[in-house]
Amino acid sequence: MAQRSTPPFRADHVGSLLRPPRLHQAREKFANAEISAAELRAVEDDAIRDVVALQRAAGLRSATDGEFRRSSWHMDFIYQLAGVSKSDERLHVKFRNAAGDREFSPPGLQVDGRVGLDETIFGRDFSFLKSIVDDEMTPKQTIPSPSMVYYRGGRAAVDERVYPDLEQFFTDLSAAYAKQVAGMAELGCGYLQLDDTSLAYLNDPKQRELVAKLGGDPETLHLRNIAQLNAALANRPAGLTVTTHMCRGNFRSSWAAEGGYDFVAEALFSELEVDGFFLEYDDERSGGFEPLRFVPRGKFVVLGLVTTKSGELESVDSLRRRIEQAARYVDLDQLCLSPQCGFSSTVEGNDLTEDEQARKLARIVETAEIVWGGQ
Repeated sequence: MAQRSTPPFRADHVGSLLRPPRLHQAREKFANAEISAAELRAVEDDAIRDVVALQRAAGLRSATDGEFRRSSWHMDFIYQLAGVSKSDERLHVKFRNAAGDREFSPPGLQVDGRVGLDETIFGRDFSFLKSIVDDEMTPKQTIPSPSMVYYRGGRAAVDERVYPDLEQFFTDLSAAYAKQVAGMAELGCGYLQLDDTSLAYLNDPKQRELVAKLGGDPETLHLRNIAQLNAALANRPAGLTVTTHMCRGNFRSSWAAEGGYDFVAEALFSELEVDGFFLEYDDERSGGFEPLRFVPRGKFVVLGLVTTKSGELESVDSLRRRIEQAARYVDLDQLCLSPQCGFSSTVEGNDLTEDEQARKLARIVETAEIVWGGQ
């Protein structure tokens, strides 16, 4: 059984990587008006060159810019959609880990105009990434799924004067994303990942209660999200590989939701028109592998078995055993390996060092070569 020459790769990763100290310092200086936007971008460019070199050294076949130009994996994108702006109110999301609770309070969003797309978001950023990635690697662009625009605020965040009929909002949102997908392809993007925490969160009964409080239907919202993403991808260009990543929250080594994929699995795997699924599977929060029985032939599952929430390095043997367990439900040839999430979904990053991050990426490559054979 051989390695794959097209994405998703046997050894892959989710996207975000730890920001180096000099990038944190430059962001602080920019916030204090001590350096210009051009000077900040120059620091970002240098840091991205280094992080691409890190991915190359680890042996990865995919390369991202580490999301180094963002503060958040999703809001930096969403605020650039026409018709969407920051809200004066803040979200209050409770995260937790073994040490206790952490509250994440970013600005909310409001849909106060017709949703659209004026230009390809992150287009300039991707073009830079593509220009520094060699022929041995595939540049990957990560963006949030359209589901995240509605999931963060529900009906209350969508102005009824603009959208008295919520169906028109969903139609416009899918159309904007369809333009984004086409725009990325025109820039030469062959590997696009749409991050969608909602499809993992909805497995948690507490999250479904929250959806109900926001005026949504917790029993069918995952079906709505699947249909909306499919609409956005309906006319995607040939040659563009699209995957989705799902996790239960990733903020400073903590999470927001728990539960296996059982609630969404059948519809998710059989109906969502993507090429692969990056699935969080680093501990008991994510449940068992049984839901993978719904994955059809021709689609890939990237098992997120390596945690980004701590620096403890997983052994090759432990990873092999878990891959074997997953292969009881979906063919081994349809499986790949990755971290369970990004290392830095927000600018703060998770609680591990850059050296520990590098060792984890290398361990993923090492394990994949053993399980599926070398290049």
